[in-house]
Amino acid sequence: MPFKLENAMDNLMDVFNYYATRDGDKFSLSRSELKGLLRGELCHYLEASRDPRMVDEIMCDLDKNMDGKVNFEEFVGLVTRLTVAMQMKTAFTEAKKISYSYRT
Repeated sequence: MPFKLENAMDNLMDVFNYYATRDGDKFSLSRSELKGLLRGELCHYLEASRDPRMVDEIMCDLDKNMDGKVNFEEFVGLVTRLTVAMQMKTAFTEAKKISYSYRT
C-alpha cells in the first residue's frame, strides 16, 4: 500500500504528464498547457490563474532555462512555493485564532 507522500508524488507526475502531452512534447509544458494546468488544478490556490497576464508572468518566472517551456523540475518549483505559501497561510490563520481565543 502506497504512503501519502508517495501518492502525492505520483499525483504530481500524473498531473504534469496529463497536461504536458496536449501539445505533443511530453517532457515540458507550453504556455497553453501551463494555463490549462493552472486553471484546471490550482484555481483555488492561485487566483491569478484566470488572468492571462499573470499566466505569462508565472511562465517567465518558472522558465529558469529560458526555453519557452516549463519542464518538470521547474513545475515542481511552483508546487513547492505554493505549498509553502499555503502552509504559512494556514499557520498564520491558526495563530490568529489562538491569539483571539486568549483575548476573549
